[in-house]
Amino acid sequence: MATAFNDALPKHHEATGTEKRVILASSLGTVFEWYDFYLYGLLATIISAQFFSGVNETTGFIFALAAFAAGFAVRPFGALVFGRLGDLVGRKYTFLVTMGLMGASTFTVGVLPSYVSIGVAAPIMLVMLRLIQGLALGGEYGGAATYVAEHSPNNKRGLYTSFIQTTATLGLFAALLVVIGTRTLIGEDAFKEWGWRVPFLVSAILLGVSMWIRMQLQESPVFQKMKDEGTNSKAPISEAFGNWKNGRWALIALLGAVAGQAVVWYTGQFYALFFLEKMLLVDGATTNILIAVALAIGTPFFVFFGWLSDKIGRKKIILAGCALAAVTYFPAFHLLAEAANPALARAQAAAPVSVIVNNDECSVQFDPIGKNKFDAESCDIAKSFLAKSAVSYSNTPAAAGAIAQVKVGSATFTAPDPAKVTGEERKAAIDAFQKEVKAALAQAGYPAKADLDAMNTPMVVAVLTYLVLLVTMVYGPIAALLVELFPTRIRYTAMSLPYHIGNGWFGGFLPTTAFAMVAATGDIYYGLWYPIIICALTVVAGLLFLPETFKRNIDD
Repeated sequence: MATAFNDALPKHHEATGTEKRVILASSLGTVFEWYDFYLYGLLATIISAQFFSGVNETTGFIFALAAFAAGFAVRPFGALVFGRLGDLVGRKYTFLVTMGLMGASTFTVGVLPSYVSIGVAAPIMLVMLRLIQGLALGGEYGGAATYVAEHSPNNKRGLYTSFIQTTATLGLFAALLVVIGTRTLIGEDAFKEWGWRVPFLVSAILLGVSMWIRMQLQESPVFQKMKDEGTNSKAPISEAFGNWKNGRWALIALLGAVAGQAVVWYTGQFYALFFLEKMLLVDGATTNILIAVALAIGTPFFVFFGWLSDKIGRKKIILAGCALAAVTYFPAFHLLAEAANPALARAQAAAPVSVIVNNDECSVQFDPIGKNKFDAESCDIAKSFLAKSAVSYSNTPAAAGAIAQVKVGSATFTAPDPAKVTGEERKAAIDAFQKEVKAALAQAGYPAKADLDAMNTPMVVAVLTYLVLLVTMVYGPIAALLVELFPTRIRYTAMSLPYHIGNGWFGGFLPTTAFAMVAATGDIYYGLWYPIIICALTVVAGLLFLPETFKRNIDD
């Protein structure tokens, strides 16, 4: 690994022995934490079936994404708790604690009983474990980034911290490899039944190795000197956010850099994965492989853009990535659909689906309680079937009280009127309606799943790689920028909070929010408006308020 670091560095940037150990140990430990955290995201579809089987399929998947997002929701609180600890006690010991919490909660997910076994207690315990993971990760990233930055020369900080920036993607890549390997070894049916637990259980081995490596590290010299002199902060939270002088930089960092970085990250690496599997009907194993290939191609660019930010600055690279994302997401995802499932793209163009209805009489196709069968109104009967079938549709207005109709190309089908049929008769009418629409969709060329032989695999990989490259632009320089914005005495706390609000809330809630937007409108591309708007706002705020930081001295 040490040789790999030197190979990645330009010759005039070779690291010292101490710097290499710091980068290696910090990066490996953080890779493990991201591996743990993102296993859940990779297996969201299976976890939906295992822990949320008591609700309808569309709601269950959104619940699974919401539980995924729960870990992100508490990350800012973890940033405050562990950031304060890191500024009071030290960087090294704080991220040993966060690693232990992450590893223990991940292993426990692997032995957690399913909904079928213990009922509603299963999803409750799952969410609790996700909350522990989120708290731990909230303290991990700031510690690792700060620790590496405080060991870095001023003119190499973007380069050195870029290795920390690769860890999120490498953790995802490692999780993908374990998931793909397990799926291949035991088969898809066994994986869905019990094999999905294996990647969680494997984390126990990774935890032991990572803990041992990190225990060999010494405290950051900058922090140790400050502590020896008695100049470290006694109240880092109030000092960082209790006065406008420091607090405004946290707000500027959030709105002018991190929010856009976060949505680009989660769109390029998670929403793209979910979009392939749920919207484009590509099987889970193939989706994982395609994402893994794109990550393998794109990951070295984290280091490239970190290095480049030492030359031309952090701000312009991050904002350029956000601007490109805002402009190109719609054409990129349309191209992804045409390449991954050409039959679906042709069918959508030749025989578009619409629902003719008064939208005021429709429910949003998301049930927070999990009890709505979506059969009380004709509109709900029509839309819930299309949502479950992953069929994109438009809405055509109808008069109040009109019975909903589904139009597939030129063929029109009228949904059952729940006011006229009840009980078994209603169920039979809904079944008959669904069979008719399903047959019409098949006749119009809508596939039940993506045809791998027809897939333009090089183009799919190219689009996914492009999305990953946008991630590397915004994420490669972000750690160095955040470290440089804040003084040493409050750095761990002050940089962690905006980072985890951005990535925990703006980014972590992206899959849930985007898919809820799709469910509400029927348009499989509608969810992209969320990252596009956030990126545009970040570009404006960053241009107006974010300073350039790449020449700053952080040793005081």
